Amino acid sequence: MGKKTKLGIAAVAVSAAAWAGSKALSNPQIRPVKKVLSYHSPLILAHRGGLAVAPENSMAAFSKSAELGVDGFEIDIRLTNDEEILVFHDEYIDRTTDGAGRVADMSLSKLRTFDLGYHFVDINGEHSFRGKGERVVLLKELLEAFPDMYINIDIKDSPETYEGSLMPSKLWRLIEAQGAEERVVVTSFYDEQIDRFNLYAQNRVAIGAGENEVKKAFAAFNSQLGHLYKPRADVFQIPVRQSLFRLDSPRFISFLGNLNVPVHYWTVNEPEQMQALIAAGAKGLVTDRPDLAVAELAKIEDK
Repeated sequence: MGKKTKLGIAAVAVSAAAWAGSKALSNPQIRPVKKVLSYHSPLILAHRGGLAVAPENSMAAFSKSAELGVDGFEIDIRLTNDEEILVFHDEYIDRTTDGAGRVADMSLSKLRTFDLGYHFVDINGEHSFRGKGERVVLLKELLEAFPDMYINIDIKDSPETYEGSLMPSKLWRLIEAQGAEERVVVTSFYDEQIDRFNLYAQNRVAIGAGENEVKKAFAAFNSQLGHLYKPRADVFQIPVRQSLFRLDSPRFISFLGNLNVPVHYWTVNEPEQMQALIAAGAKGLVTDRPDLAVAELAKIEDK
């Protein structure tokens, strides 16, 4: 046996010993289950209220989806210039209203002059909500209107902006004042915003995974050191695919599930995909089509 071969075998042996040692010494950090995540059937969450059935983020959409029987809503929040927490996705309002401008530059009273249903087109190609009085909604109003709904709250304002710097503390104070700690999940694409929110919440509110946490979990899952991964989120709300990587394998869902971290997928609008994800172990679906999702889940549960 040559010297190089011996060295190679020794290196493999050392690596294997290190892996075995780390496995033996590791103590998997299973997340404590939050009340909002204690459910048995997969959740149906209406994306921005159910943006295919009524204008996104409108009270009409939230009400219609609630009537259809969804478990909750997936929403985004932004801060107005008078520091009100608005249920809104885009940085600029142009796409969904008859007005124009940046949310953070306008007051609530200004934003409420715009028609939130102005651009919405129904399945018949008609502007069915234009001029019907739909206005922007505050998070406080949504929490009060639907006290029994699961609400996934996504902080959209960047931590580097003024409004983003204020959002974590203001959001915590609102949730606490509303007594909503056990029925919401707070998340963001920005891991920093989640961390800053949790400095105030102190684990009293379920938190989602930011982009970096998702990358870390997926890297651990694909390595030989997955047993060392310690989740910093209570739930993963993720797309089916991220760049070149598929995130919907039953093994990845199981990897997180064994740590008490359920996986929800967005944005799922096709019945076949809904069936496949639930069969793979997904615990929640975020959808623009709550009408289809509720019906599809009922079919699955009847089987």
